[in-house]
Amino acid sequence: MKHIVVISDTHGNIDKRFIKYFKKADEIWHAGDIGDLKTYNSLLNYSNVKAVWGNIDNNKIRSELEKTIFFKCENKTILMTHIGRSRKKNDNEIYQEIKKNKPDIFITGHSHILKIYYDKKNKMLCINPGAAGNYGIHFVKTIVCFDIDKENIKNLNIIELSRKKSSNSIS
Repeated sequence: MKHIVVISDTHGNIDKRFIKYFKKADEIWHAGDIGDLKTYNSLLNYSNVKAVWGNIDNNKIRSELEKTIFFKCENKTILMTHIGRSRKKNDNEIYQEIKKNKPDIFITGHSHILKIYYDKKNKMLCINPGAAGNYGIHFVKTIVCFDIDKENIKNLNIIELSRKKSSNSIS
């Protein structure tokens, strides 16, 4: 069994109040808009990290990370990218990746809106963890935590923190 923390849209700022969740994680999955390499490297102090770059990430981050990754965790396959949907339905490359790889879990970021649902058509759990940083339209900072136990996803929790800006940043 692996304990996973999913995070996105940190934009160079990760609140210290998230540290206790990072320390419990076997893996942290970051769905892009990290902000800078310092922020990415700070996550590596707490757990193994799988991450993709987002639309605001600079060339340094883009040279270190991929736009989209496909990987396994326990007996689940995961597809992670920053922008998961285009304005024109079924019109972008991610739909081709979904058709080709048939992931069990699809992780995205970008919208700053936390959303978790099961896509019956593609038979996959879709997770957008919202935004964990200070920049953007969101009212609270959010991350998603869950366990993967072979075929099962268990103990899915949403962690919300107040949006107050503070110097309590790990990056």
